[in-house]
Amino acid sequence: MGMGRLLFEATAALKQHAGIGRYARGLVGALARYYPDLPLVLVASRDAPAPPKAWPFPLRRWPFGERLGVILWQRLRVPLFADMLVGQGDLFHSPDFVLPPLRRTPGVVTIHDLSFLVYPQYAVPGLEYYLRGAVPRAVRRAHVVLADSENTRRDLLRFWDVPPDKVHVLYPGLAPHFQPVRASEILETVRERYRLPQHFILGVSRLEPRKNFLGLIQSFNRFKAQTGLPHHLVIAGGKGWLYEPIFEAAARSPYREAIHFLGFVPDADLPALYTLADVFAYPSFYEGFGFPPLEAMACGTPVVCADNSSLPEVVGEAGVLLPAEDEAAWADALARVVTDKALRERLVAAGYRQAARFTWEATAHRLVTIYRQFLE
Repeated sequence: MGMGRLLFEATAALKQHAGIGRYARGLVGALARYYPDLPLVLVASRDAPAPPKAWPFPLRRWPFGERLGVILWQRLRVPLFADMLVGQGDLFHSPDFVLPPLRRTPGVVTIHDLSFLVYPQYAVPGLEYYLRGAVPRAVRRAHVVLADSENTRRDLLRFWDVPPDKVHVLYPGLAPHFQPVRASEILETVRERYRLPQHFILGVSRLEPRKNFLGLIQSFNRFKAQTGLPHHLVIAGGKGWLYEPIFEAAARSPYREAIHFLGFVPDADLPALYTLADVFAYPSFYEGFGFPPLEAMACGTPVVCADNSSLPEVVGEAGVLLPAEDEAAWADALARVVTDKALRERLVAAGYRQAARFTWEATAHRLVTIYRQFLE
């Protein structure tokens, strides 16, 4: 296919569980499936696990672990050229915000979101300072910048004055196992494993301030007070940072017996969890893309979602979109979706159509097109 040697930084794909790890795995998995002959070389830190057998691409390792790499390249900014360590390529792609120093190889960097600029108060303490230095540096040095959404692309142009023709939108895809679970024994197993109530509103995300679980708990309190419906609130997600107020708000709720925290739920259990939920709620203040509402729609669960950042691009006309901070409107919308059968059916049908637009196959084709255009 006449394409030069592509170097792909795969540490996040092999090591991380949350969003960026899933994104990078999805990307490499799609390239493996649809472009197995791509001259791609994976590069990963010394401490990263081995890649899946299904990936046909060779692996080269950095001579150090991930943490030391970050210290050398991003904090101390040692000019230890990545393409001298693993051999030169025609393109070096990092899917995780930052680029190592490159001597001759042009760089591609994926920027997922600029939440650390838009909402610095919600960033991981210490990380925000690091990202404010390392990310604009990567964007300046990169020859191609990939953004997860039009919204992230707009943020890049607005904050850093990046030339518009340098930034391309590459929507992530949705893993194909996100579909309604029809097998009752799987549903019952998951219901028992997490002790799930019969009727519930579901929230899925890492517990951190930006996801606005505090607002969701307040909206749930109003929903219960207004409707008297038997629904519980179920929140699935590992602990991120500054999560104590979320547990405190749940403990103070007059409906605390009906609020459940499941902790981190593995990918394999999520489709059943979405299928069992009566409605999926996503009141996040800002998202670079936002996988959970898309996953919920693919599983046939009606979605009530915040109307900010990239979320209107992800959800389209297929969900009820509301301002993240309007708790009264959220309580009303949740009640409407739970009780109005015609509305539910309309949302479910629209959700299937919307989710079907985001496939890893389409992402892989677009990415290879962007690589080719640059190299030509």
